[in-house]
Amino acid sequence: MLISNAYAQAAGAAAQDPTGGLMGLMPIILMFIVLWFLMIRPQMKKAKEHQKMVGELQKGDEVVTQGGMAGKIVKVGENYITLEISERKDGPIEILIQKQAVTALLPKGTLKNL
Repeated sequence: MLISNAYAQAAGAAAQDPTGGLMGLMPIILMFIVLWFLMIRPQMKKAKEHQKMVGELQKGDEVVTQGGMAGKIVKVGENYITLEISERKDGPIEILIQKQAVTALLPKGTLKNL
């Protein structure tokens, strides 16, 4: 035979190295940390601000919904609000929407300028 058998002798030394496995996981751990600070943490902060805004909604506030409708809050329930979106001769047009559908709170008097 021209080629003799080759045996891996360094494998035993690598198995005895206690930091070898941890160093192999280091890039994955660093990627998770970067992902946390760039994506997950800001999203959680924005969600917390939205929950606070939704919890503080009250009658008379002017808001914009996810669908782009702007209106004035007429009635506030536990999970739903009644929104006045227009005035007509025979009375205002009101719709019932979920509180979570409110995306922005407008300054007072904004609807009169639209």
